[in-house]
Amino acid sequence: MALLTEQEKIAAVGSIRPIRSRNFALTVPALLLLVVFFILPVVSLLLRSVMEPEPGLQNYQALLGSTTYLKIFLNTFSVSALVTAVTLAIGFPVAWALAIMPKRWASIVFAVLLLSMWTNLLTRTYAWMVLLQRTGIINKTLMGLGLISEPLPLVNNLVGVTIGMTYIMLPFIILPLYGVIRKIDPAILQAAALCGATRWQALSRILIPLAAPGMVSGALMVFVMSLGYFVTPALLGGTANMMLAELIAQFVQSLVNWGMGGAAALVLLVVTLALYAVQLKLFGTARMEGR
Repeated sequence: MALLTEQEKIAAVGSIRPIRSRNFALTVPALLLLVVFFILPVVSLLLRSVMEPEPGLQNYQALLGSTTYLKIFLNTFSVSALVTAVTLAIGFPVAWALAIMPKRWASIVFAVLLLSMWTNLLTRTYAWMVLLQRTGIINKTLMGLGLISEPLPLVNNLVGVTIGMTYIMLPFIILPLYGVIRKIDPAILQAAALCGATRWQALSRILIPLAAPGMVSGALMVFVMSLGYFVTPALLGGTANMMLAELIAQFVQSLVNWGMGGAAALVLLVVTLALYAVQLKLFGTARMEGR
């Protein structure tokens, strides 16, 4: 193939520049949205966290130096980790069942999942309050079956928060897991069975490693969303189970302390971005998308 002459190279470069300019122009609306609705609010919070009530880092010192606030941080991370683990344990079998069941039944299950996501969050939380209270249907059923002699404390504690948040978070881990598992060739598992692998070996050595990107991306999504959850922990949990989002709301709404609220919000944002960076480092964009 003949080499391009100098004039042909200049003409090719000149034809690429308008394309690049047009592509950049198409990204301007998205960049403006990002600046207006994300960067500016974050900068505003940063400024308020170091300027109110007076310039300095006293808000961060008070937040990270208090055992009370550190206990809330610890509770937030422990509850989020527990919800993520329970959600993953329930969501993986459901996603696998969706991937192998007939399309008709899979469509019905998908409809149920989407319906639960579209239902108002406050309505779902209040429904769990009714179900889990001492006179609710769960305690009445257990007592009627003779499994317990007195009602179980299922609300205003960690149990209620875990149940409510797990129910709400399940679709967010089932959907990415289903997308990854569906792309796994069933012939791989059949070949493993022909080679003498047991069901447990096929699950632990083939299915789980191949589905790991979807598990990690779904678990990270659930964990990050749980860190900032407010409504469900506030209604189903007690004062002993306060999470960081409740603390931020208390700082801003009750105490009108924007400096402390901004500091707590930025700590939460930094943790979220750090977790996402770790995921990108370990798995990369392509593997998270299941490619």
